[in-house]
Amino acid sequence: MSDSSFLIAESFVIRPNERPQPTQQSEMQKELDDAQRGLVEMLERSIAEQKAALPFGQGEHLDVTV
Repeated sequence: MSDSSFLIAESFVIRPNERPQPTQQSEMQKELDDAQRGLVEMLERSIAEQKAALPFGQGEHLDVTV
């Protein structure tokens, strides 16, 4: 076993309560999912607001050529 593998295994034995438990992991994943959904909603709202600020017909396509 390499030194790093040993240290990781040792940390689980010495501090077993510091590892996220399955319920904590699922709660953390739920919070991450909620945050990501919020970010997507914010970006979609921002895009809609920017399109609304442009004259009719503009903002439908984005030209990224340089």
